[in-house]
Amino acid sequence: MYPLAKVEGGMLLFTVVVFGVGWMANDPAVWHPLLVMLAATLAISLRFSKNFRGYQFTAWIIAVVTAAMIYPAQFLHVGNFDMRNKWVMLIAIQLVMFGMGTQMSLKDFAGVAKSPRGVLVGIVCHFSVMPLVGLALTKIFRFEPEIAAGVILIGSCSSGLASNVMAYIAKSNLALSVTVTAVTTMLAPILTPLWMKLLAGTMVEVKFFNMMVEIVKIVLVPIGAALIHDHLKHGGPGSRKILCGLAAFSVAWLGWLPLGGWAFLQSHFTGDALTALGLVGFLLSAVVVGLVYHGLTLWFARLDDFMPKAAMAGIVYVTAMTTASGRDNLLKVGGLLFLASALHNSAGYGFGYFLSRASGLDKNSARSVAFEVGLQNGGMASGLANAMGKLATVGLAAAIFIPWMNISGSVLANYWQKRPAK
Repeated sequence: MYPLAKVEGGMLLFTVVVFGVGWMANDPAVWHPLLVMLAATLAISLRFSKNFRGYQFTAWIIAVVTAAMIYPAQFLHVGNFDMRNKWVMLIAIQLVMFGMGTQMSLKDFAGVAKSPRGVLVGIVCHFSVMPLVGLALTKIFRFEPEIAAGVILIGSCSSGLASNVMAYIAKSNLALSVTVTAVTTMLAPILTPLWMKLLAGTMVEVKFFNMMVEIVKIVLVPIGAALIHDHLKHGGPGSRKILCGLAAFSVAWLGWLPLGGWAFLQSHFTGDALTALGLVGFLLSAVVVGLVYHGLTLWFARLDDFMPKAAMAGIVYVTAMTTASGRDNLLKVGGLLFLASALHNSAGYGFGYFLSRASGLDKNSARSVAFEVGLQNGGMASGLANAMGKLATVGLAAAIFIPWMNISGSVLANYWQKRPAK
């Protein structure tokens, strides 16, 4: 055992003892901070455990949720600045998606031609089973409308990239997993608003076009920037010249907007047309970011390896803001939401696996589809809830589902790893 690991073990034991004394004394001033310290120490300690190291990120999520539940005001404001500022939240969620996107490649989409049946089964299962199971759970538990809409929302989002990690750990069909994630992500701007309009339109106001635009901003723009970086690593000089020319135009357009351009557009366009023109700026910014990031990787070769960690930090931040904002609601329905998340997640694994087997897929492919169906993009759900201005209600499901999906996915992946399919 490492000397540092012994120190962490001693800290954990000491914190547990002092927490126990404070709790028995019924003094929140003692056990509240020690509970937060206990959760943080546990998260740090897992780094030194060979068997449980894979749960460290989940432990940090739990630690942050614990702290945000006890000290919500300290999370929501730093001085006079509101940490839920829509632009800060948007940038944080885009960072999550960009960090995940750096682990994707344009070649991932070639898997559609190699395994069309597996991809089709994954898409159909994902965008039919999960929204409908989410709706059923809201009827069973009788959640309030906005909280119920959040359950349906996370069920209607695309696959999360955590599914690829789980497929890798489980030694299942990783290529199929990556392809289904890529394709469902591209389909999300259409299918996610569609399901929300159909299933949750009576619970919250759902504007199809506006939600589609938000998904493009939250998901496709940062992932598109990452894919441009991927293309530059392998593309020829001709395509690089085209991208450089497009980047020059993008810089000119983005520079024109604050210098009177946006005021000009507002005077000539309104409604959806103005929203669409605003989206053009985001799409053009993806080209600039992709080129700039690619240039940075030439200077810092390990930057791609760092980005998943930045994505994890972004998820921790978004989860903290969601938890602190919805603390009062979580105290009322947190237990039921946790049960709903476990049932929703389990249904995804079950339907994904057995429907895949029924359609003729081999066991390894069925295991990958199970991860794709069972693990949703919680970051997307949080971003959409924030864009709707309902982070404290619609966003609550994501705050509960994200840590549970990481725990259940890790357990299932390790179980299947020890029982390889023939």
